Amino acid sequence: MSQGRGSASLPIVVTVVSLLCLLERANAATYSVGGPGGWTFNTNAWPNGKRFRAGDILIFNYDSTTHNVVAVDRSGYNSCKTPGGAKVFSSGKDQIKLARGQNYFICNYPGHCESGMKVAINAL
Repeated sequence: MSQGRGSASLPIVVTVVSLLCLLERANAATYSVGGPGGWTFNTNAWPNGKRFRAGDILIFNYDSTTHNVVAVDRSGYNSCKTPGGAKVFSSGKDQIKLARGQNYFICNYPGHCESGMKVAINAL
């Protein structure tokens, strides 16, 4: 049976796309939010001096009985309020891939965000 024109190139395209995905993951950096102390109070200054890229992985280590991580928008970050539909993480060992642009995270336990348990990261 004969193959149509260009049909042999499909496996090559799939292979190239797969390799690009692997390279993106290989180039991604991993950051433990808050450093050795983990995700806790006064981590809002933790990103200072770091350069983040889209695809980098943030690891949030914390006591899941007293904290969580909520991905919010700028308004949620500034007001320390969780908007409807926000993604809430609560494993205590959350891994979150950064999207290009501004990424905002808070702990929405009462008073925690207001006490600096929030972080804003710009990923290039």
